[in-house]
Amino acid sequence: MSVIREINGKKPVFGENCWYSETSVIVGDVEMGNNCTIWYNAIVRGDVNFIKIGENTNIQDGAVIHCTYLKAGTTIGSNVSIGHNAIVHGCTIEDNVLIGMGAIVMDHAVVKSGSIIGAGAIVLQNQVIEPNSIYVGNPAKKVKEIGENGVGLIERTANNYIKYAGWFKE
Repeated sequence: MSVIREINGKKPVFGENCWYSETSVIVGDVEMGNNCTIWYNAIVRGDVNFIKIGENTNIQDGAVIHCTYLKAGTTIGSNVSIGHNAIVHGCTIEDNVLIGMGAIVMDHAVVKSGSIIGAGAIVLQNQVIEPNSIYVGNPAKKVKEIGENGVGLIERTANNYIKYAGWFKE
């Protein structure tokens, strides 16, 4: 059974049609829009600051979403996919973004709309990712503009995770 827990008088708030796996952990000051999915062993821990998540966003298996006490809340936009085992910490992820598997986005970083952070990339503290761009590496560096294939990938991934969650609701 999922761990959904109030911490310091704050408890998670879910939009309509959200799904979270039996092994996910969602605690504290977490606000989630409609059609969001939290997958197996993912942790969304709003114990020391807020976490706000837009609509149609998926937090995939093993991902960790956290924040920094009194310094950095976490804001994740709509139509965002956070890949398996990624870490998103005290930062802002705008709409229509894909964070690749095992990527790390650190405090006060901003990932602008329409961007892809490649698998294993590390977005450093305070780094600003340009919109409609692909970044890879450690530290993350821009490799190219996103193009139509990248836009399609972001949209497909967000939509597919809503579809996949439907399989688990049956």
